Amino acid sequence: MIKLLIVDDSALMRRQLSSVFEEQVDFQIRLARNGEEAIYENMNFKPDVVTLDINMPVMDGLTALSHMMAQRAVPIVMVSSLTEQGALATFEAMALGAVDYIAKPEGTISSSLENVKRELVAKVRAAAAAKVKGKRVVSVPLPVEKARPRSPSNGVVVIGVSTGGPRTLEDVLPLFPADFPYPILVAQHMPASFTGAFAGRMNKLCPLQVVEANSPMPIETGVIYIGKGGADMIVTSRGGRQTVLPRPENKDFAWHPSVELLGRSVLEHYDPRNVIGVMLTGMGYDGAEAFTEIKNRGGKTVAESKESCVVFGMPAELISRNGATTVLPASRITRQVITWAN
Repeated sequence: MIKLLIVDDSALMRRQLSSVFEEQVDFQIRLARNGEEAIYENMNFKPDVVTLDINMPVMDGLTALSHMMAQRAVPIVMVSSLTEQGALATFEAMALGAVDYIAKPEGTISSSLENVKRELVAKVRAAAAAKVKGKRVVSVPLPVEKARPRSPSNGVVVIGVSTGGPRTLEDVLPLFPADFPYPILVAQHMPASFTGAFAGRMNKLCPLQVVEANSPMPIETGVIYIGKGGADMIVTSRGGRQTVLPRPENKDFAWHPSVELLGRSVLEHYDPRNVIGVMLTGMGYDGAEAFTEIKNRGGKTVAESKESCVVFGMPAELISRNGATTVLPASRITRQVITWAN
């Protein structure tokens, strides 16, 4: 049995979330109405995983999260509103140790939950088996001067990431220097309202410029492009130049922005020998086929190792297909990519 603690100040939301997991039969459920109750139940009930609302009376979710991670670290999935403020609070929660987040249903709760039920259950199951890293201390200094976009490069770095991604990217992307010779394209599974806030957060940490690819943009060295949530990011050619282009989600693919579609489009517009693929933490198999093709056609790929992954799903799929040139913990990936690019 998976012991699940559901924390939300809304009685209706607690009831709806409970009904979703009661249908799964292998969940033992306990409810809490605020952060103080969550802290108590974390020590008393000892859950395997927690869903935690952010905005609550008595004690908010971020405060409760800090206490729980200090007293008894447990995988926590934040329940976040689809607003910029909700996104910023979610990224703060992940820096404090939360594993993942789910979008808080809007409108009629019952119908909204029905639409996201499969994703909700999958994320909570993945979190229950995930590694808890605890509070993250940001040691990367803010850059004094940002890199300036430079002329197009004949090479490119493609990064695919999902569950646990925002925190892992905060460990990987800031280590790229301002003179890194390749542009970087990132497909992070994330809602539409979150990617702009995430790009802004990363831009404050990275020597390279970080932008949300929310419109057609020429691909330039010195820039990290974050695929816009609620869409798929692909590479195309406009006026003889490689360009990133957001387009509506392709329903043939389960995750968005799709790593697989991005990888395939990169192969169409770059010499595979000048492509570096990086597969980071995440559940599922998104991008495994395209990244294996990158390696088979002469490119380089790195899969994050199990020891550092929050969820060893996407990297494991790449490894199982013999699609990884090398397997490294997150702390060593940037250095390897820099070596390859140079």
